[in-house]
Amino acid sequence: MTAARPDNPDVSGLVFRPATTDDWPAMAAIVNRARQADGVDEVRSGASLAADFAMLVPGRDILIAEIDGSVVAHGMGFLVERDGVLVAEMLGAVDPAHRRRGIGTALFHRGLARLRAEAVIDPRPGPREVRSYSLDDETSDRVLLEAEGFVPIRFGYEMRRPLTGTLPDHVLPAGLEVRPVATDQHRRIFDADNEAFEDHWGHRAPTEEDFAAHFGGPEVDPALWCVAWDGGEVAGVVMNAILRDENAKLGIRRGWLEHVSVRRPWRGRGVAKALCSLSFRVLRGQGMDEAWLGVDGANPTGAVRLYEGLGFHVVRGWKAYGRPLDGAAPAGWRSAGDPPGDGGTGG
Repeated sequence: MTAARPDNPDVSGLVFRPATTDDWPAMAAIVNRARQADGVDEVRSGASLAADFAMLVPGRDILIAEIDGSVVAHGMGFLVERDGVLVAEMLGAVDPAHRRRGIGTALFHRGLARLRAEAVIDPRPGPREVRSYSLDDETSDRVLLEAEGFVPIRFGYEMRRPLTGTLPDHVLPAGLEVRPVATDQHRRIFDADNEAFEDHWGHRAPTEEDFAAHFGGPEVDPALWCVAWDGGEVAGVVMNAILRDENAKLGIRRGWLEHVSVRRPWRGRGVAKALCSLSFRVLRGQGMDEAWLGVDGANPTGAVRLYEGLGFHVVRGWKAYGRPLDGAAPAGWRSAGDPPGDGGTGG
């Protein structure tokens, strides 16, 4: 039940409660209604949401808002170390029918109070920050974050490429080959992908829950992946995905190039171009007519230029928002995870 608080919204029948594992489908439905209202053509399932946030403990890390017993919003919050910064990450969604009633703000305040208390006793050193993420189309999310003292600290894009017509034809460097993914290779592929992203903004050490999600998620199909090997070493990976349930609900045929990564010793040799070119053919062979991906706009390896050269164009932008844990970001504030000259701050 909800205790009396000064920031309780004046909404009849509203209560807040800890989430349970049975709430994932209702949470996904809220996300989907919010995205539809914002014009974002992406659909989640309860199973995919649970896999993406497998590191969370629902009863501790997720708060549910109900009105007369119906779920109308949720808020997630958890502590994670990124680039030497202890980050309180906060995400959530409110049913569009119940926006602008103070429910999202109340969820944020409750989650932040808990995370502040946890951060006080957390032994990890370094600065403390709060972060959240929003597509540029998600106006309500941005309004809340700006009202709570957040500023943009990183930017990126979702990009699309048609798979009809002529596809680029880039080949792997001599000595490298693509092999079908076998079960006994999963750990090496996972470790190689993690190593490749260690010098990227926002990196965090992976967990066993991440490993399980990479290879056991509801729509994970390693048969679609393109993995370049140099003898026994993984040189680069593209973890292609087809979200078939989403495609069916939206009436589209879209594939995703996910976790596009090349380990440092093999960079600058065209490995990513070759793996992306092969991925286009894999997805087209599965009946897809468009390929999408997400990219960090300040990626240190020049990924945006790479993808534009492969025929991708920007569909929409996203931003990471941040602020100090103890209050609003002052003028000119920079995240401690954004080194000087990195170019990561998004305007």
